[in-house]
Amino acid sequence: MSNDTSANTTSTLRIVCVQANPTVGALQGNFDIVRRHRAQYRGKADLLVFSECFGSGYPLQDLVLRPGFRRDFRAALDALAGEMRGDGGPAVLVGGPLDGAALPYNAAFLIETDGSMKIVLKHTLPNDEVYDEKRVFAPGPLPAPVDFRGFRLGIAICEDFWHGKIAQALAAEGADLLIVPNGSHFRTGKQAVRLAIGRRTVKATGLPVLYVNQVGGQDSLVFDGGSYAMDRAGLVIAQAGFRECEFDIALERGEDGGVDLRRGDVLGMLPNGYPDETEAMYRALVLGLRDYVDKNGFPGVVLGMSGGIDSALSAAVAVDALGAGRVLPVRMPSPHTSAESMEDAERAASLLGTRLLTVPIASAMAAFDGMLAPVFDGLPVPAADTTFENVQARARGMTLMALSNRLGLMVLSTGNKSEMSVGYATLYGDMCGGYSVLKDVYKTIVFRLARWRNTHRPEGLLGPQGAVMPDRIIAKPPSAELREGQTDEQALGAYEHLDAVLATMVEGLNGADRAAELASAAVGQPISAAYAERIAGMTARAQYKRDQSPPGVVVTERTYGPGWRLPVTNHYGL
Repeated sequence: MSNDTSANTTSTLRIVCVQANPTVGALQGNFDIVRRHRAQYRGKADLLVFSECFGSGYPLQDLVLRPGFRRDFRAALDALAGEMRGDGGPAVLVGGPLDGAALPYNAAFLIETDGSMKIVLKHTLPNDEVYDEKRVFAPGPLPAPVDFRGFRLGIAICEDFWHGKIAQALAAEGADLLIVPNGSHFRTGKQAVRLAIGRRTVKATGLPVLYVNQVGGQDSLVFDGGSYAMDRAGLVIAQAGFRECEFDIALERGEDGGVDLRRGDVLGMLPNGYPDETEAMYRALVLGLRDYVDKNGFPGVVLGMSGGIDSALSAAVAVDALGAGRVLPVRMPSPHTSAESMEDAERAASLLGTRLLTVPIASAMAAFDGMLAPVFDGLPVPAADTTFENVQARARGMTLMALSNRLGLMVLSTGNKSEMSVGYATLYGDMCGGYSVLKDVYKTIVFRLARWRNTHRPEGLLGPQGAVMPDRIIAKPPSAELREGQTDEQALGAYEHLDAVLATMVEGLNGADRAAELASAAVGQPISAAYAERIAGMTARAQYKRDQSPPGVVVTERTYGPGWRLPVTNHYGL
């Protein structure tokens, strides 16, 4: 499995940490990224470090259980190792699966310039809200340091770093530093946690840390980078932003025998550190949508443009991700659609620079009314009858799907987490689509992101400078406009109260009484237990809808879908 090349020693080791965007299953493409970086840093670096399972893409889910996939990965890995023999390029640390007795291992392969490999196996397997590695990987033994050119590298793959025993074991075995290949997805506040774990680890072990995370979207997960180098004092000497980039670090042996880090001289200054919380969330939405559309080969997206804030923000994210020419907003007015909403939708599309289609649905509503009248004649009408409100929403869904079929564009759903929670959405209507960019974003956060984007446009976004929606869209009371005089808060209460209750129930897993207490403290106003009970009941009853909803970007600690696995048939409720 390995040959010892530690005799090739140096007093200084030059490492380039590569924060790049792999694609699950794209073995040739992922290894070509490795090849390009090796060519770029030939003669300038000793070792390139890539993120967890970079060669195969990550997370692999059940794909890794297929023997043919593992054979193809190993062939691609061996091909790279063969090319590296004597070519003058740097060594590489790259990850992927390794066959085991029953299940494969999650492995990191240190490929030397003679083509030999040293292999480190992941010991601690996550089994949490979005990862189920215990189902598809076998745990490896406690890792030992790897000798490399006069230094002992402690390689801790992702979860192994998040649990202190691995770092302490590596330190006890004489590691000089910790190298941490990661596949750590974005959620709000995550970067602060990563840095805190780094400082805690440095304090406990006395070892510097090179933390290398991937960046890019993979289905619902967005990997936000945030790679960093932390010295023995716990100081961050390099930190990557929310984009593909790399930074170089020089390792030097200190007078006390320990390893000191300094910024290398290959790349110069690293621009743009990690963004603040609001920008990070917005960038996650943009990156998640961009990679979902591009990696799955869609030419663009089509979405309903109602004149409301959810569709306006979804359209802005889409234009920032894909460019105005790949986004098609569609107005679909009914007799209940206000002139104000029509104007606001047109103005938002104009600000974004997109085309705007208008397809009235009154004739579809009349057709369904005529079709169903003989069937409904004489049947009792429920007290809260939403039949023809939902016909409107489904007529719009049918229209968008027809455009998708004809033009090849993916339908972008525009619902938010508040609505998904309580079922304030129509199956096969506004819930239809291939992706839901706001699926994990509460309504109060939708307002915050809309205000932020109207005054900010960070580097790398493809949308326009300046406002992307009229202020009136943000200021007016939200409404589905499925009947006269309808507003969302008539049905749901104030969004500030609703979201506070939902956050304590969903993220905190609290019951209604405790949720009412915590939500009251959060908003500084009393929220009754009766209101919390009503919201809990609505949320429990809506599980069957959420199970049929499209995927969307994960931004919270507990997202619907992979992080929320409740039975539909459930007499306990929440």
